[in-house]
Amino acid sequence: MKITQVESIPVCVPMKKGMSAKTAHGEHITSPYVIVRVSTDDGLVGLGEATISALWSGETQAGTVAAIRDYIAPAIVGKDPRDITSIRRSMDFMIKLNPFTKAAVEMAMWDIAGKAVGLPVYQLLGGKVRDSVRIKLVIWARDIAGSRAMAEQHLALGVTCLKVKTGLDPITDIARVRAVREVAGPNMPITIDSNCGWTIQQAKYCLRELADVDLLLAEQPIPPGDHVAMAELRRESFAPIMADESVFTLQDAWQLTIHRAADIFSVYPGKHGGLAATAEIIAVAKAAGLRCTIGSNLELGIGTAAMLHIAAAFPEVDTDAFPADTIGPFYHDHHLITQPLQLGPPAALVPHGPGLGVELDEADLNRWRV
Repeated sequence: MKITQVESIPVCVPMKKGMSAKTAHGEHITSPYVIVRVSTDDGLVGLGEATISALWSGETQAGTVAAIRDYIAPAIVGKDPRDITSIRRSMDFMIKLNPFTKAAVEMAMWDIAGKAVGLPVYQLLGGKVRDSVRIKLVIWARDIAGSRAMAEQHLALGVTCLKVKTGLDPITDIARVRAVREVAGPNMPITIDSNCGWTIQQAKYCLRELADVDLLLAEQPIPPGDHVAMAELRRESFAPIMADESVFTLQDAWQLTIHRAADIFSVYPGKHGGLAATAEIIAVAKAAGLRCTIGSNLELGIGTAAMLHIAAAFPEVDTDAFPADTIGPFYHDHHLITQPLQLGPPAALVPHGPGLGVELDEADLNRWRV
């Protein structure tokens, strides 16, 4: 089997009314992503999704299209799509960084590999250890009334864990978390995510002030890069510390474990450059005795399916204890797949069709194509 064509299709999908995201990284109202479609001489087609964000990884929609068209596609057309390690090496040789772009291409290879043998991707990764993935829903960084309303809305859906966005201003951050705790009651697990927004002094203060809230975890309280500061914060925090923006690469994971700077890793294919790279980072966490869960960059249907296959295949991705963010479709008007994923809440079901287990909705693709 040989790759005959690699298409990169830019789309711009709106968030649902009233559900647009506000975090320490800014506001997210529409999703300017790229859908990847890889064709083969056997007639099999693989799908991928690049959930790019200039503020998150430095990748842009135009840059992703150009990287695939000018660098990646010429290097991999003619290769067997099942030779995933070789294709990863070819992409890395042609262009540095660009993890979400490379992940979308590699995602399509796993999709083809699964379709070629009639098996879901989780089976190619070693088989599944769970059928469902416990999820949490997110309360964006809104005012107190808006945060309470969103918490009530999520709880009415049956979710069993809530995540509150922080990292904008310590006083309002603390008030927002306390308001959500009041709505959720004393027994509902609550996490916070500061998206690098606090200084270490602010993080220490906020985590001390929130000690009585009984947080399940605190996600990326401070900016990445200073593992010593993250380790210092972890030693003082009542809540476990989860690394997200500070664990993009395998080397990041290694440094965090050496410094004992995190209790949990947030992992997902886009951030790490693909499913295989995600599996490598999970292995580092396993060696260090850490747990992982699935993070998110507000994926659509294809990207969310890939995340669910990772969650299904690795016991170290402990979504029972630390619910996952496989929730991007909740916040979008359209998902670009023919059959919606069963995302719950309280738990998402792992797709079990061949490959990623999803098919592209061509009408939706044409509607939102840029």
